[in-house]
Amino acid sequence: MPQSANDIDDLTPEMEELKSKTEIKKEMHQLQDFAQSLVEMSKHQRSLISLTDDLKDAMIVADKIRNKHEAMRRHIRHIAKILLETDLKPIHKAIEVMENKHQQSTAKFVRLENLRDQLIEQGNDAVESTLAEFEKMERQKLKQLVRHAAKEKKAEKLGKHYKNLFTYLKENS
Repeated sequence: MPQSANDIDDLTPEMEELKSKTEIKKEMHQLQDFAQSLVEMSKHQRSLISLTDDLKDAMIVADKIRNKHEAMRRHIRHIAKILLETDLKPIHKAIEVMENKHQQSTAKFVRLENLRDQLIEQGNDAVESTLAEFEKMERQKLKQLVRHAAKEKKAEKLGKHYKNLFTYLKENS
């Protein structure tokens, strides 16, 4: 029993550090969800993440028991316990980099589609500005691809030339 007010103040920091049972459960559920997301990644994606040896072994086991629901549920809990003792910052950073690459490639894809449509609609003016922007492109080839793609679009039969123009833009931008 504390004798003075100073003794009570000394106990207060210890009490603040204690977590409630609800907070502990919430953290474990978050770790289990994170473990589940790691297990659901492809082997290639996991190879891009620096995992500890224990986690690598756990992922190998998870791949083997993928079709056994109850065993997988218990194994996810095991992985969550391993994650509890692991520094998660490098893992989160690697996942963030992977997701960002996907977003960048999607943005590039959309930009190229818009450029292709702009070339078809605007013709020579857009071709000249595109050639000025991307020096690797050949004028004659680009004009020919745009002309054929425009014919396909006019006939409302998008096909080979429409795709070839996109591929050419993708390879040379």
